[in-house]
Amino acid sequence: MSRRVVITGMGAITPIGNNVEEFWDNIKKGVVGIGPITQIDTTDYKAKLAAEVKDFEPKEYMDPKSARRMERFAQFAVAASKQAMEDSELDMEKEDPFMVGVSVGCGIGSLQCMEREYKKLVDKGPSRVSPLMIPMLISNIAAGNVAIQLGLKGKNINIVTACATGNHNIGEAFRSIQYGEADVMLAGGAEAAITELGVAGFTSMTALSLSTDPKKASIPFDVDRNGFVMGEGAGVLVMEELEHAKKRGAKIYAEIIGYGATNDAYHITSPAEDGSGAAKAIEFAMKDANVKPEEIDYINAHGTSTHMNDMFETRAIKLAMGDEAYNCKISSTKSMVGHLLGAAGGVESIACIKSIQDSYVHMNAGLTNQDPECDLDCVKDQGIDMEVNTVLSNSLGFGGHNASLIFKKFND
Repeated sequence: MSRRVVITGMGAITPIGNNVEEFWDNIKKGVVGIGPITQIDTTDYKAKLAAEVKDFEPKEYMDPKSARRMERFAQFAVAASKQAMEDSELDMEKEDPFMVGVSVGCGIGSLQCMEREYKKLVDKGPSRVSPLMIPMLISNIAAGNVAIQLGLKGKNINIVTACATGNHNIGEAFRSIQYGEADVMLAGGAEAAITELGVAGFTSMTALSLSTDPKKASIPFDVDRNGFVMGEGAGVLVMEELEHAKKRGAKIYAEIIGYGATNDAYHITSPAEDGSGAAKAIEFAMKDANVKPEEIDYINAHGTSTHMNDMFETRAIKLAMGDEAYNCKISSTKSMVGHLLGAAGGVESIACIKSIQDSYVHMNAGLTNQDPECDLDCVKDQGIDMEVNTVLSNSLGFGGHNASLIFKKFND
């Protein structure tokens, strides 16, 4: 019999708040964290907007030397992890450190470091490239730094599946605890790729919105949607085996009960047009959770605001859930925070858990003219106060990766 897994801590660095409380308060207010890009000069760029993290101070979470040896994505990961750890009140002096692990992913790693060091290589030669370049830019260093900063010696992994990274890391952490490889896992994702290369690359593949109106740039399921908005940040959960959590008197936010993962095996960037790959991930998650479609109250959609994603994800939900797809509320957190890439699943899982806690489903900010091909019950105009017991979270990534998670209100 596999072990039950609960959420006992949460931490977030986002474009609308640098902790969970601020993030969620702004979600409920419908605050959109999108604005003109400040991290690069966009004069020659078609895409002008991003969802940047504001007022982030690494020194609030680590000493200056550690901060200097971490790129922005790793700083975000450590900050969110320290918040989550503090929230969970887990005392590492009372834990077996080899049973507390990390599953924090990053989709890209540090493009900032790559750009900076390549310029040195070209301008000054190979001997001037930093000896820290490699350990600072590789995506797994976020999970490594979290472990080093917090003294976590257990299973430490970094699953990289582009925009499905966060959900896959949470799902694999769930499995690790279920089957006894760990008692506690810090899980989620981090990303900071708003750089010259990052913006240019996503623009060249026509993935980014070229809108100059922050309120009309990331509008999932709207007929006028025209691409996603790059975001950055981190979202980390403390996931814990139920009896372990109860024994130490931990507060329990929710239970994670299902995880499904598939691949479209179709195209490197486009989801399968019939939604079959993502649908099967949803089906696997429901089977794992032992829940029926009619039990799902709310779906936190991948909802990137690209034409194909929103349409094909709608098809996937209908394929997996049949007519019951029309009976649950649907919204995309990306309408307010943009697309956090490898961090998306971590931050969106926090939105799912807060929905359960607060009996509240947030709106799709900016949704005014719903696409007839995205004809499900997409929440618009304002959030809804309603009982939320069971939530499905979808993430889909370039390469055809699909990952679905199911969270439920905790009942002993």
